[in-house]
Amino acid sequence: MKVAISSDHGGNNLRREIMELLDELQIQYEDFGPQTTDSVDYPDYAKPVADGVASGEFERGILICGTGIGMSIAANKVKGIRCALVHDVFSAKATRCHNDSNILAMGERVIGPGLAREIVTAWLNTDFEGGRHSRRVEKISELED
Repeated sequence: MKVAISSDHGGNNLRREIMELLDELQIQYEDFGPQTTDSVDYPDYAKPVADGVASGEFERGILICGTGIGMSIAANKVKGIRCALVHDVFSAKATRCHNDSNILAMGERVIGPGLAREIVTAWLNTDFEGGRHSRRVEKISELED
């Protein structure tokens, strides 16, 4: 699996924590920054991750900002993206099983690093169930046309 990851200034610390986790899990990733603590605009950092996932260059993406809200809204503007804002393990599993989410968004100001690690691990290790959920995911894709 290859993962794209990015944040804005409000998610820098949690992004670094998640990159450490990805290293521990031996999951290949590309960091899209930012490499500074200066204030940046989250859509500028959501777009390359969403484009990379939508194109198939990356299987999954992880986006982090202060709340996760702005990143998730921006990512979901890209055709083919199903970005889920998640702050608990149950939702992380459910969005993979039922929605086949391909980008995970989280908020550094909402959750701590321990819970974020659990969420990411659950999200990465949960497969899409398919079946009746496939029909629903297809209907989501039809909304993009």
